Formats: sequence, C-alpha cells, structure tokens
Amino acid sequence: MGAHDREYWRAQPSPSTSIGGGIRWSATTWLIAACIAIFVLDGFLPRQWVVVGSSWQPGVPDSIQQQVLQGTARTMVQRIEADPSKLGSTTQGVFLVKDDGSQAMPLVAVNQLQSTPYLQRWLYFSTSTALYSSIPGIGVSGLQVWRFLGFQFCHASLQHILFNMLGLFFFGPIVERYLGVKRFAAFYLLCGIAGALLYLLLNFSGFLVSAATNGRVFIPGLLFNDPDMPLVGASAGVFGVLIAAARLVPDAKVLLFFVIPMKLKTLAYGLVLVAAASVLFRWNNAGGEAAHLGGAIAGWYFIHNPERLRSFFDLLGRADPTSSFHAARRVQRAGLGERTAPSTAEVDRILDKVRSSGLASLNESERRTLRDATRYGNG
Repeated sequence: MGAHDREYWRAQPSPSTSIGGGIRWSATTWLIAACIAIFVLDGFLPRQWVVVGSSWQPGVPDSIQQQVLQGTARTMVQRIEADPSKLGSTTQGVFLVKDDGSQAMPLVAVNQLQSTPYLQRWLYFSTSTALYSSIPGIGVSGLQVWRFLGFQFCHASLQHILFNMLGLFFFGPIVERYLGVKRFAAFYLLCGIAGALLYLLLNFSGFLVSAATNGRVFIPGLLFNDPDMPLVGASAGVFGVLIAAARLVPDAKVLLFFVIPMKLKTLAYGLVLVAAASVLFRWNNAGGEAAHLGGAIAGWYFIHNPERLRSFFDLLGRADPTSSFHAARRVQRAGLGERTAPSTAEVDRILDKVRSSGLASLNESERRTLRDATRYGNG
C-alpha cells in the first residue's frame, strides 16, 4: 500500500458527529471549537481574583503560621477594592484577629492575586489544586481532578490560543486519520494530562527541595515556581500531536513561521529540544515547557502503542457503550459470533512496526491481529 493510500493521508479526516444539515465535524474540529468557545465566552464573563502565591511577613513564628494554615487561628483578609477587569494583579493582606473579634492584630501574610477569566478560574491547573493547598485566610483546597482536562481548553491570550489552534489545525488531521475519531480524542486528552503530570512532578519536587533547604538549593530540571501558579493551554496536547505527526510523515515539508522550510521531524524534535533546555536551564516559561515535554513523551508513546487508547472513555462507565472493540469482545466471550476482520489502518500500523523494528517487537495482541488479517484476507 502506498503512502497516499493510507488512512492518515486521505483527503478527509474521519467523521464524528453530524451537525445541523448533515455537516460532519472531525474530532480535531470539535477540539478547536471547544477551545475557541471557552476563550470567547470568557471574554464576556466577569473576571475574578485568583491567589497565585503567598508570603509570610518577616518574624511571624512558625507556630502562628501553622495555626493560620490549619484554621485554628482566627484571621481576617483585606477586602479587595480593585476591579479585576481593569487591573492585572494586586495583593491581599491577612491579619490575625483576637478571640472576641474586636481588634485586628498585625499583618501576618500577604497573598498575591491575579486577574483571571471566569471559566478559567474553575478550569486552570496548578500543583496546589491537584494535590493540597492551604492558603492563609482563604482555606483548604486540593484533589480537583477535573482540572487535568479543563486546563487544556483555556488560554491566556489571543496569541496563545492562535498558535495552539494553528498547530492542532495543521497536524491534528494527520494523526486523526491514522487513529480514528475516538482514539484521536483519547490520544489528545491523554497527552494534555501527561503534560500536567510532568509539570506536577517537577513543581512538587522543586517545592520539597526548596522547603528542605530553605530555598538555598536549586536542582536543574526542577520547577521552583509557587505551587499556586496557574497552568493553562492546549500546547501539551498539541506537542503530542506534533510528535505523532512527525512519526507518521517525518519528511513532510513545513514552513517555520510560514517562511523557513524544513522537514516535519526536524521541526518537532527541535521544539522538544528547546522545551528540554528551557526546563533544564530555567528559561522563560519553564513550567509551560515542562508540560510540552510531558505531552511530547505521551505522544511518542501512544503513537507507537495505539491499542492503549481503546479503553480511555471507559472511565465514564464500566465500558464505553459506543466502543466497537468492547462490543466485539462481548460477542466473542458470549460465543455469539466470530471475530471480525481487523481494520486496514491497524494492519498498516503493525506492518510498519515490523519493517522498522522486526517481528520480535510485536506483542501478543499485534501477532493475533496479523493472524486475523491473514485469515480474512485483510491488507
């Protein structure tokens, strides 16, 4: 089978759901539409203040700090008069209050606040929201697992969303044609989750090192930014898509900045190297680049192991009711029918793997697929 006959090279991406008068949208289109919709809607909703860092006043005893964080000491927070739609950031004082509430005592902490779009406030990702956070005067939060998905649909600026959506628009269809609609959606979301996980690992490790050494030791590769700092953007998923596209069509010609011609694999691996250097040497946006690396690693793994994507949506229930894979397994287990022929795309992927890595690289599931393809005359 020639390259132009393969599923991921065909003119139209795999369709998903019918919209309106018979228009069919791909998963790539749905993802782009969701990101744009949230960005536009947030432009009309009132902005909110979000705590992105806290600092104790010099001389506050550790015992008082613990009481404030545990909520056993009464506190009063400064009322914020500033309008978040007109000011990008501000501070908020935290005061101790006497038991009778009659008199505020000296300032003990200062919270740094950042103006944040309304929906983004509930969707952004941070180490604190993922694990545990006790903010002076605010309270306790953590284990907000929905943010592993939510942050992927939020963007900080028009330029931010423009570059991410262009990347998804150009490279998403290549990967979607190869994986199919559902597996591509799972692929993209898992790459974003992997980006958040790597950011979380590096930032939490940096926090532990900083706390243990009182901020005197900095280990290259760890992130030492405040655990409350928000992380947003689709770029972790887009990096995964870029790496997968570079695996499928490595010699495709692309234009860097729409001007400089190069091979797709050169662009993809060059951007990964820049991301790695940014994290290692603590360049600008090291946290975002850590998420890019996580997405790229996941993209490389899943494009080589697409069978791992089948059960992603089973998280919504015991088994995805729209999954043809699970339907076939149920029929097979019940003895109600014969196994069907494997898809051409899956056979092509396995044959590509044999050519690049040899027959010994196949797992049992892939060997069974080849036997089925021979039986049904597939390929």
